[in-house]
Amino acid sequence: MTSLRVLARLCRLLMVVVLGMLMASVIAVGERLGVKANLVRRQRWSCIFMKRLVAALPFDVQVRGQLPRQPMLWVSNHVSWTDIPLLGMLLPLSFLSKAEVRHWPVAGWLAEQAGTLFIRRGGGDGQRLREQISEQLGQARPLLIFPEGTTTDGSQLRTFHGRLLAGAIDQGVAVQPVAIEYLRDGKPDPVAPFVGDDDLVSHLMRLFAQPRSQVHIHLLPPVQSAGKERAVLALQAQQAIQVALFGFEVVAAAPRRQPKAA
Repeated sequence: MTSLRVLARLCRLLMVVVLGMLMASVIAVGERLGVKANLVRRQRWSCIFMKRLVAALPFDVQVRGQLPRQPMLWVSNHVSWTDIPLLGMLLPLSFLSKAEVRHWPVAGWLAEQAGTLFIRRGGGDGQRLREQISEQLGQARPLLIFPEGTTTDGSQLRTFHGRLLAGAIDQGVAVQPVAIEYLRDGKPDPVAPFVGDDDLVSHLMRLFAQPRSQVHIHLLPPVQSAGKERAVLALQAQQAIQVALFGFEVVAAAPRRQPKAA
């Protein structure tokens, strides 16, 4: 039964990949003919692809809360590569993603076409990244980032990097916190996390070998950014997601004391 389950799911996923390739081909042919699709249209196509991809994954998805009516900076905890299609299916979004995603077949190309900003780990180009995020938000384009900077096993949150939220402060754009949790039989799903040196194919095969699990997406009340320090804004977003996932707030670190002048 497990082998049949995996085979059936792989076949469905293959159909989605073919759809993505067709979409990519249409966009590429249009560009060759001088008919370049604008970013809004490309994001819509990416959203359609994300919906089909999620439908091919072994998840029962429940979305709680209201989608924002205004473009915002979305911030979410990060558990797996599947976070991207799960959130990307909700509405046309751009992403801030690690550079490796650009080289993923089909999905990476579509992500690039949808305006994804790719960041190298340890790139050290924080000011340029801030300007790119600010530019996206300034053009009323919703953007999603994972301010932990890496995936976790879902049992805890890492500290949110405030520098990634600076663009929202620059533009006076509100932050939309999103909490995503993977559950299996009412407990944290041990299969869903994509951490460490795991590879995409192995992770996908493990997911497909298991019965369907549950994903809860919590769209939390927006956090206003105007007049706030980036560390404060990051902590407020982190607290909101922490409470949604675990029912309690993180303990804020005490502010560092400035050395006295000699």
